Amino acid sequence: MELLLGQTLSFAGDPFHHGIEAARHETHGAVLVENGKIAALGTADALRAAHPQAKVTDYGKALISAGFVDSHAHYPQTAMIASWGKRLIDWLNTYTFPEEIRFADPAYAADVAARYFDLTQAAGTTSIASFCTIHPASVDAFFTEAQKRGARVWAGKTCMDRNAPEALRDTAITGYDDSRALLQKWHGVDRLSYAITPRFSPTSTPDQLAAMGALWAEHRDCLMQTHLSEQTDEIAWAKSLFPDARDYLDTYESHGLLGTGGLYGHSIWLTDREKSQLREHDASLIHCPTSNTFIGSGLFDMDGLKSAGHRIGLATDTGGGSSFSMLRTMASAYEVAQLRGRALHPAELWWLATAGSAQALHADHQIGNLAIGLEADLAIIDLASTPAIEQATRRASDIWTAVFPTIMMGDDRAIRATYIAGRPTR
Repeated sequence: MELLLGQTLSFAGDPFHHGIEAARHETHGAVLVENGKIAALGTADALRAAHPQAKVTDYGKALISAGFVDSHAHYPQTAMIASWGKRLIDWLNTYTFPEEIRFADPAYAADVAARYFDLTQAAGTTSIASFCTIHPASVDAFFTEAQKRGARVWAGKTCMDRNAPEALRDTAITGYDDSRALLQKWHGVDRLSYAITPRFSPTSTPDQLAAMGALWAEHRDCLMQTHLSEQTDEIAWAKSLFPDARDYLDTYESHGLLGTGGLYGHSIWLTDREKSQLREHDASLIHCPTSNTFIGSGLFDMDGLKSAGHRIGLATDTGGGSSFSMLRTMASAYEVAQLRGRALHPAELWWLATAGSAQALHADHQIGNLAIGLEADLAIIDLASTPAIEQATRRASDIWTAVFPTIMMGDDRAIRATYIAGRPTR
Protein backbone atom coordinates (compact mmCIF):
# COMPACT_ATOMS: atom_id res chain seq x y z
CA MET A 1 0.00 0.00 0.00
CA GLU A 2 1.45 3.35 -1.07
CA LEU A 3 0.14 6.84 -0.54
CA LEU A 4 1.14 9.35 -3.22
CA LEU A 5 0.93 13.03 -2.24
CA GLY A 6 0.75 16.01 -4.58
CA GLN A 7 -1.76 17.98 -6.56
CA THR A 8 -4.37 15.68 -8.09
CA LEU A 9 -6.43 16.05 -11.26
CA SER A 10 -9.40 13.85 -12.11
CA PHE A 11 -12.61 14.08 -14.10
CA ALA A 12 -16.22 13.54 -13.07
CA GLY A 13 -17.34 13.87 -16.70
CA ASP A 14 -16.40 15.04 -20.17
CA PRO A 15 -15.49 18.76 -20.05
CA PHE A 16 -16.59 19.17 -23.68
CA HIS A 17 -20.14 18.38 -22.58
CA HIS A 18 -20.16 19.21 -18.87
CA GLY A 19 -17.82 22.20 -18.82
CA ILE A 20 -14.48 22.58 -17.11
CA GLU A 21 -16.30 22.03 -13.81
CA ALA A 22 -16.15 18.33 -14.69
CA ALA A 23 -12.48 18.47 -13.71
CA ARG A 24 -11.60 17.89 -10.06
CA HIS A 25 -8.42 19.47 -8.74
CA GLU A 26 -7.03 19.08 -5.24
CA THR A 27 -4.09 21.30 -4.32
CA HIS A 28 -3.00 19.07 -1.42
CA GLY A 29 -4.29 15.77 -2.68
CA ALA A 30 -3.45 12.12 -2.33
CA VAL A 31 -3.93 8.83 -4.14
CA LEU A 32 -3.82 5.53 -2.28
CA VAL A 33 -2.51 2.66 -4.39
CA GLU A 34 -3.08 -0.95 -3.38
CA ASN A 35 -2.71 -4.14 -5.40
CA GLY A 36 -2.20 -2.21 -8.61
CA LYS A 37 -5.40 -0.18 -8.29
CA ILE A 38 -6.54 3.14 -6.89
CA ALA A 39 -7.96 2.35 -3.46
CA ALA A 40 -8.76 5.87 -2.28
CA LEU A 41 -8.65 9.47 -3.46
CA GLY A 42 -8.89 12.61 -1.35
CA THR A 43 -6.95 15.23 0.55
CA ALA A 44 -3.49 14.45 1.83
CA ASP A 45 -4.45 15.07 5.46
CA ALA A 46 -7.54 12.85 5.29
CA LEU A 47 -5.81 9.91 3.63
CA ARG A 48 -2.74 10.16 5.88
CA ALA A 49 -5.02 9.95 8.90
CA ALA A 50 -7.06 7.08 7.44
CA HIS A 51 -4.04 5.03 6.34
CA PRO A 52 -1.20 5.63 8.82
CA GLN A 53 0.58 2.40 7.82
CA ALA A 54 0.85 3.27 4.14
CA LYS A 55 4.22 4.01 2.59
CA VAL A 56 4.20 7.73 1.73
CA THR A 57 5.76 9.23 -1.40
CA ASP A 58 5.46 13.01 -1.40
CA TYR A 59 5.66 14.65 -4.82
CA GLY A 60 5.18 18.14 -3.39
CA LYS A 61 3.62 20.51 -5.92
CA ALA A 62 3.83 18.02 -8.79
CA LEU A 63 0.58 16.98 -10.44
CA ILE A 64 -0.67 13.41 -10.02
CA SER A 65 -2.72 12.44 -13.07
CA ALA A 66 -3.90 9.34 -14.82
CA GLY A 67 -1.20 8.16 -17.19
CA PHE A 68 -1.55 9.24 -20.80
CA VAL A 69 -3.39 6.96 -23.21
CA ASP A 70 -2.15 6.91 -26.82
CA SER A 71 -5.00 5.57 -28.93
CA HIS A 72 -3.21 5.19 -32.28
CA ALA A 73 0.48 4.47 -32.83
CA HIS A 74 2.86 2.47 -35.01
CA TYR A 75 5.59 1.15 -32.77
CA PRO A 76 7.52 -0.29 -35.77
CA GLN A 77 8.08 3.28 -36.96
CA THR A 78 10.02 4.23 -33.82
CA ALA A 79 13.41 4.43 -35.55
CA MET A 80 12.14 6.56 -38.45
CA ILE A 81 10.24 9.18 -36.47
CA ALA A 82 10.72 12.74 -37.73
CA SER A 83 11.79 11.65 -41.21
CA TRP A 84 11.45 14.34 -43.86
CA GLY A 85 8.72 13.58 -46.37
CA LYS A 86 6.13 14.86 -48.78
CA ARG A 87 2.64 13.36 -48.89
CA LEU A 88 1.36 10.22 -47.20
CA ILE A 89 1.95 7.74 -50.02
CA ASP A 90 5.48 9.03 -50.72
CA TRP A 91 6.25 8.88 -47.02
CA LEU A 92 4.98 5.29 -46.74
CA ASN A 93 7.03 4.15 -49.71
CA THR A 94 10.19 6.02 -48.75
CA TYR A 95 10.34 5.35 -45.03
CA THR A 96 7.57 3.23 -43.58
CA PHE A 97 7.60 0.16 -45.78
CA PRO A 98 11.41 -0.27 -45.87
CA GLU A 99 11.55 0.00 -42.08
CA GLU A 100 8.66 -2.41 -41.54
CA ILE A 101 10.37 -5.04 -43.70
CA ARG A 102 13.06 -5.23 -41.01
CA PHE A 103 10.51 -6.66 -38.55
CA ALA A 104 10.77 -10.05 -40.21
CA ASP A 105 13.70 -10.38 -37.79
CA PRO A 106 12.28 -11.22 -34.32
CA ALA A 107 15.40 -9.86 -32.60
CA TYR A 108 15.02 -6.50 -34.31
CA ALA A 109 11.32 -6.38 -33.43
CA ALA A 110 12.11 -7.13 -29.78
CA ASP A 111 14.79 -4.41 -29.68
CA VAL A 112 12.47 -1.76 -31.11
CA ALA A 113 9.59 -2.79 -28.85
CA ALA A 114 11.76 -2.36 -25.75
CA ARG A 115 13.04 1.00 -27.01
CA TYR A 116 9.50 2.14 -27.81
CA PHE A 117 8.18 1.37 -24.34
CA ASP A 118 11.18 3.07 -22.76
CA LEU A 119 10.47 6.23 -24.77
CA THR A 120 6.73 6.30 -24.22
CA GLN A 121 6.85 5.52 -20.50
CA ALA A 122 9.46 8.23 -20.06
CA ALA A 123 6.86 10.56 -21.58
CA GLY A 124 4.17 9.50 -19.08
CA THR A 125 2.27 7.24 -21.48
CA THR A 126 0.90 4.14 -19.80
CA SER A 127 -1.46 2.61 -22.40
CA ILE A 128 -1.16 2.36 -26.18
CA ALA A 129 -3.09 1.03 -29.15
CA SER A 130 -0.48 0.16 -31.76
CA PHE A 131 -0.28 -1.22 -35.26
CA CYS A 132 2.42 -3.85 -35.72
CA THR A 133 3.69 -5.14 -39.10
CA ILE A 134 2.50 -8.07 -41.18
CA HIS A 135 4.96 -10.27 -39.31
CA PRO A 136 3.52 -12.27 -36.39
CA ALA A 137 6.87 -11.80 -34.65
CA SER A 138 6.25 -8.05 -34.50
CA VAL A 139 3.03 -8.69 -32.56
CA ASP A 140 4.76 -11.17 -30.26
CA ALA A 141 7.52 -8.64 -29.58
CA PHE A 142 5.09 -5.85 -28.67
CA PHE A 143 2.92 -7.98 -26.41
CA THR A 144 5.91 -9.69 -24.76
CA GLU A 145 7.44 -6.33 -23.84
CA ALA A 146 4.11 -4.91 -22.65
CA GLN A 147 3.48 -8.02 -20.56
CA LYS A 148 6.94 -7.74 -18.98
CA ARG A 149 6.07 -4.18 -17.92
CA GLY A 150 2.50 -4.96 -16.84
CA ALA A 151 1.01 -2.45 -19.27
CA ARG A 152 -2.52 -2.33 -20.66
CA VAL A 153 -2.19 -2.24 -24.44
CA TRP A 154 -3.95 -3.09 -27.70
CA ALA A 155 -2.16 -4.25 -30.84
CA GLY A 156 -2.54 -6.38 -33.93
CA LYS A 157 -0.84 -7.70 -37.04
CA THR A 158 -1.18 -5.17 -39.86
CA CYS A 159 -2.83 -6.84 -42.85
CA MET A 160 -1.95 -5.80 -46.43
CA ASP A 161 -2.32 -7.84 -49.60
CA ARG A 162 -1.80 -5.19 -52.29
CA ASN A 163 -0.12 -1.83 -52.99
CA ALA A 164 2.81 -2.61 -50.74
CA PRO A 165 6.21 -4.25 -51.29
CA GLU A 166 6.04 -8.00 -51.78
CA ALA A 167 7.87 -8.53 -48.48
CA LEU A 168 5.01 -6.76 -46.69
CA ARG A 169 2.08 -8.47 -48.38
CA ASP A 170 0.08 -11.34 -47.00
CA THR A 171 -3.17 -12.70 -48.47
CA ALA A 172 -6.79 -12.66 -47.44
CA ILE A 173 -6.35 -16.20 -46.09
CA THR A 174 -3.01 -15.76 -44.32
CA GLY A 175 -4.06 -12.38 -42.96
CA TYR A 176 -7.10 -14.02 -41.39
CA ASP A 177 -5.25 -17.11 -40.18
CA ASP A 178 -2.30 -15.22 -38.69
CA SER A 179 -4.57 -12.65 -37.03
CA ARG A 180 -6.79 -15.37 -35.57
CA ALA A 181 -3.82 -17.31 -34.21
CA LEU A 182 -2.33 -14.19 -32.62
CA LEU A 183 -5.70 -13.22 -31.19
CA GLN A 184 -6.08 -16.64 -29.60
CA LYS A 185 -2.54 -16.42 -28.21
CA TRP A 186 -2.66 -12.94 -26.69
CA HIS A 187 -6.17 -11.54 -26.33
CA GLY A 188 -7.20 -11.24 -22.70
CA VAL A 189 -3.83 -12.39 -21.33
CA ASP A 190 -2.91 -10.19 -18.35
CA ARG A 191 -3.56 -6.60 -19.56
CA LEU A 192 -3.17 -7.37 -23.27
CA SER A 193 -5.90 -7.06 -25.90
CA TYR A 194 -5.82 -7.91 -29.59
CA ALA A 195 -6.97 -5.37 -32.17
CA ILE A 196 -7.91 -6.59 -35.65
CA THR A 197 -5.79 -4.42 -37.95
CA PRO A 198 -6.31 -3.90 -41.67
CA ARG A 199 -3.91 -1.05 -42.44
CA PHE A 200 -6.30 0.87 -44.69
CA SER A 201 -8.49 0.11 -47.67
CA PRO A 202 -5.94 0.91 -50.42
CA THR A 203 -3.59 -1.82 -49.14
CA SER A 204 -6.26 -4.51 -48.80
CA THR A 205 -8.31 -6.21 -51.48
CA PRO A 206 -12.05 -6.57 -50.99
CA ASP A 207 -11.43 -10.22 -50.13
CA GLN A 208 -9.04 -9.31 -47.34
CA LEU A 209 -11.35 -6.63 -45.94
CA ALA A 210 -14.16 -9.19 -45.94
CA ALA A 211 -11.90 -11.68 -44.12
CA MET A 212 -11.08 -9.07 -41.48
CA GLY A 213 -14.78 -8.25 -41.17
CA ALA A 214 -15.54 -11.94 -40.66
CA LEU A 215 -12.85 -12.22 -37.99
CA TRP A 216 -14.22 -9.19 -36.18
CA ALA A 217 -17.74 -10.62 -36.31
CA GLU A 218 -16.41 -13.78 -34.66
CA HIS A 219 -14.63 -11.78 -31.92
CA ARG A 220 -16.72 -8.72 -31.10
CA ASP A 221 -14.90 -8.28 -27.81
CA CYS A 222 -11.85 -7.17 -29.84
CA LEU A 223 -11.26 -3.68 -31.12
CA MET A 224 -10.64 -3.07 -34.83
CA GLN A 225 -8.22 -0.34 -35.87
CA THR A 226 -7.57 1.20 -39.27
CA HIS A 227 -7.14 4.54 -41.07
CA LEU A 228 -9.83 6.71 -42.62
CA SER A 229 -9.83 9.90 -44.70
CA GLU A 230 -6.39 11.11 -43.77
CA GLN A 231 -5.56 12.97 -47.01
CA THR A 232 -7.57 14.10 -50.02
CA ASP A 233 -5.37 12.23 -52.50
CA GLU A 234 -5.69 9.09 -50.35
CA ILE A 235 -9.49 9.41 -50.59
CA ALA A 236 -9.28 9.73 -54.37
CA TRP A 237 -7.04 6.65 -54.44
CA ALA A 238 -9.53 4.67 -52.37
CA LYS A 239 -12.34 5.77 -54.68
CA SER A 240 -10.42 4.54 -57.73
CA LEU A 241 -9.82 1.15 -56.07
CA PHE A 242 -13.44 0.80 -54.90
CA PRO A 243 -15.47 2.49 -57.66
CA ASP A 244 -18.78 1.17 -56.35
CA ALA A 245 -18.29 2.49 -52.81
CA ARG A 246 -20.43 5.42 -51.73
CA ASP A 247 -17.46 6.98 -49.94
CA TYR A 248 -14.25 5.97 -48.14
CA LEU A 249 -16.08 4.68 -45.07
CA ASP A 250 -18.18 2.42 -47.27
CA THR A 251 -15.07 0.45 -48.24
CA TYR A 252 -15.04 -0.70 -44.60
CA GLU A 253 -18.78 -0.66 -43.97
CA SER A 254 -19.60 -2.97 -46.88
CA HIS A 255 -17.10 -5.53 -45.57
CA GLY A 256 -18.24 -5.67 -41.94
CA LEU A 257 -15.63 -3.24 -40.64
CA LEU A 258 -17.87 -0.54 -39.20
CA GLY A 259 -19.13 -0.81 -35.65
CA THR A 260 -18.71 -0.09 -31.96
CA GLY A 261 -15.14 -0.86 -31.07
CA GLY A 262 -13.88 0.39 -34.43
CA LEU A 263 -11.01 2.89 -34.21
CA TYR A 264 -10.68 5.12 -37.26
CA GLY A 265 -7.42 7.04 -37.29
CA HIS A 266 -7.34 10.61 -38.63
CA SER A 267 -10.93 10.98 -39.96
CA ILE A 268 -10.28 14.48 -41.25
CA TRP A 269 -12.17 14.72 -44.54
CA LEU A 270 -15.46 13.07 -43.59
CA THR A 271 -18.64 13.44 -45.60
CA ASP A 272 -21.96 14.03 -43.90
CA ARG A 273 -22.95 10.42 -44.56
CA GLU A 274 -19.72 9.14 -43.03
CA LYS A 275 -20.19 11.27 -39.93
CA SER A 276 -23.75 10.04 -39.53
CA GLN A 277 -22.79 6.38 -39.92
CA LEU A 278 -19.82 6.63 -37.60
CA ARG A 279 -21.98 8.27 -34.93
CA GLU A 280 -24.83 5.78 -35.40
CA HIS A 281 -22.44 2.87 -34.89
CA ASP A 282 -20.71 4.56 -31.94
CA ALA A 283 -17.32 4.24 -33.63
CA SER A 284 -14.23 5.98 -32.27
CA LEU A 285 -12.45 8.71 -34.21
CA ILE A 286 -8.78 9.11 -33.36
CA HIS A 287 -7.22 12.56 -33.67
CA CYS A 288 -3.52 12.52 -34.63
CA PRO A 289 -2.60 16.23 -34.69
CA THR A 290 1.21 16.11 -34.94
CA SER A 291 0.95 13.60 -37.78
CA ASN A 292 -1.77 15.55 -39.57
CA THR A 293 0.33 18.71 -39.59
CA PHE A 294 3.69 16.97 -40.16
CA ILE A 295 2.50 15.15 -43.29
CA GLY A 296 0.20 18.00 -44.31
CA SER A 297 -3.05 16.04 -44.08
CA GLY A 298 -5.49 18.63 -42.77
CA LEU A 299 -7.24 20.00 -39.68
CA PHE A 300 -9.43 17.67 -37.63
CA ASP A 301 -12.82 19.13 -36.71
CA MET A 302 -12.67 18.51 -32.96
CA ASP A 303 -15.40 20.98 -32.03
CA GLY A 304 -17.89 19.88 -34.66
CA LEU A 305 -17.38 16.16 -34.08
CA LYS A 306 -17.49 16.42 -30.28
CA SER A 307 -20.63 18.54 -30.50
CA ALA A 308 -22.21 15.81 -32.62
CA GLY A 309 -21.51 13.24 -29.92
CA HIS A 310 -18.63 11.23 -31.41
CA ARG A 311 -16.17 9.23 -29.34
CA ILE A 312 -12.79 10.86 -29.89
CA GLY A 313 -9.35 9.77 -28.78
CA LEU A 314 -6.02 11.57 -29.01
CA ALA A 315 -2.90 9.93 -30.39
CA THR A 316 0.72 10.44 -31.38
CA ASP A 317 0.54 8.33 -34.55
CA THR A 318 4.25 7.57 -34.06
CA GLY A 319 6.15 7.79 -36.44
CA GLY A 320 3.97 9.82 -38.85
CA GLY A 321 3.47 11.82 -35.70
CA SER A 322 6.57 13.75 -34.81
CA SER A 323 6.71 13.11 -31.07
CA PHE A 324 6.34 10.25 -28.57
CA SER A 325 4.96 12.74 -26.05
CA MET A 326 1.26 13.20 -25.37
CA LEU A 327 2.12 16.63 -23.97
CA ARG A 328 3.38 17.68 -27.40
CA THR A 329 0.32 15.99 -28.92
CA MET A 330 -1.99 18.07 -26.70
CA ALA A 331 -0.13 21.22 -27.78
CA SER A 332 -0.61 20.29 -31.42
CA ALA A 333 -4.31 19.56 -30.84
CA TYR A 334 -4.63 23.04 -29.36
CA GLU A 335 -2.92 24.62 -32.37
CA VAL A 336 -5.06 22.68 -34.86
CA ALA A 337 -8.25 23.70 -33.07
CA GLN A 338 -7.09 27.33 -33.04
CA LEU A 339 -6.73 27.20 -36.81
CA ARG A 340 -10.36 26.07 -36.94
CA GLY A 341 -11.43 28.97 -34.73
CA ARG A 342 -11.82 27.24 -31.36
CA ALA A 343 -9.39 27.44 -28.45
CA LEU A 344 -9.53 24.13 -26.59
CA HIS A 345 -9.39 24.56 -22.83
CA PRO A 346 -6.55 22.83 -20.93
CA ALA A 347 -9.19 20.68 -19.18
CA GLU A 348 -10.44 19.48 -22.56
CA LEU A 349 -6.93 18.74 -23.78
CA TRP A 350 -5.99 16.80 -20.64
CA TRP A 351 -9.25 14.84 -20.79
CA LEU A 352 -8.57 13.88 -24.41
CA ALA A 353 -5.12 12.55 -23.49
CA THR A 354 -6.42 10.49 -20.57
CA ALA A 355 -10.11 9.72 -20.00
CA GLY A 356 -11.16 10.60 -23.56
CA SER A 357 -8.70 8.22 -25.18
CA ALA A 358 -9.61 5.54 -22.63
CA GLN A 359 -13.25 6.02 -23.58
CA ALA A 360 -12.39 5.76 -27.28
CA LEU A 361 -10.73 2.41 -26.50
CA HIS A 362 -13.76 1.29 -24.44
CA ALA A 363 -11.46 1.06 -21.43
CA ASP A 364 -12.61 4.00 -19.30
CA HIS A 365 -13.84 1.52 -16.68
CA GLN A 366 -10.20 0.42 -16.29
CA ILE A 367 -7.85 3.33 -17.06
CA GLY A 368 -7.66 7.01 -17.92
CA ASN A 369 -8.76 8.69 -14.69
CA LEU A 370 -8.14 8.97 -10.98
CA ALA A 371 -11.06 7.08 -9.51
CA ILE A 372 -11.46 4.35 -6.92
CA GLY A 373 -11.23 0.91 -8.49
CA LEU A 374 -9.41 1.97 -11.64
CA GLU A 375 -5.98 0.57 -12.44
CA ALA A 376 -3.18 2.67 -10.99
CA ASP A 377 -1.57 3.83 -14.22
CA LEU A 378 -0.31 7.28 -13.29
CA ALA A 379 1.85 10.13 -14.54
CA ILE A 380 3.48 12.52 -12.07
CA ILE A 381 3.95 15.88 -13.77
CA ASP A 382 6.45 18.56 -12.74
CA LEU A 383 4.73 21.84 -13.58
CA ALA A 384 8.03 23.76 -13.41
CA SER A 385 10.28 21.34 -15.28
CA THR A 386 12.31 23.91 -17.23
CA PRO A 387 13.26 27.53 -16.59
CA ALA A 388 10.95 28.67 -19.39
CA ILE A 389 7.98 26.78 -17.94
CA GLU A 390 8.78 27.74 -14.36
CA GLN A 391 8.84 31.45 -15.10
CA ALA A 392 5.61 31.18 -17.06
CA THR A 393 3.80 29.54 -14.16
CA ARG A 394 5.04 31.90 -11.47
CA ARG A 395 1.90 34.01 -11.57
CA ALA A 396 -0.53 31.19 -12.26
CA SER A 397 -3.88 31.94 -10.67
CA ASP A 398 -5.40 28.46 -10.94
CA ILE A 399 -4.55 24.92 -11.97
CA TRP A 400 -5.20 25.65 -15.64
CA THR A 401 -2.83 28.59 -15.93
CA ALA A 402 -0.31 26.39 -14.12
CA VAL A 403 -0.85 23.39 -16.42
CA PHE A 404 -1.07 25.11 -19.79
CA PRO A 405 2.63 26.10 -20.12
CA THR A 406 3.54 22.43 -19.55
CA ILE A 407 1.06 21.39 -22.24
CA MET A 408 2.58 23.84 -24.70
CA MET A 409 6.26 23.55 -23.81
CA GLY A 410 6.64 20.34 -21.81
CA ASP A 411 8.47 17.17 -22.77
CA ASP A 412 9.82 14.11 -20.96
CA ARG A 413 11.62 16.42 -18.51
CA ALA A 414 8.20 17.20 -17.05
CA ILE A 415 7.58 13.57 -16.11
CA ARG A 416 8.69 13.01 -12.50
CA ALA A 417 7.49 9.40 -12.51
CA THR A 418 5.32 6.97 -14.43
CA TYR A 419 3.40 4.23 -12.65
CA ILE A 420 2.15 1.09 -14.38
CA ALA A 421 -0.36 -0.91 -12.33
CA GLY A 422 0.82 0.86 -9.20
CA ARG A 423 4.54 0.34 -9.75
CA PRO A 424 6.96 3.11 -10.79
CA THR A 425 8.74 2.46 -14.07
CA ARG A 426 11.77 4.55 -13.18
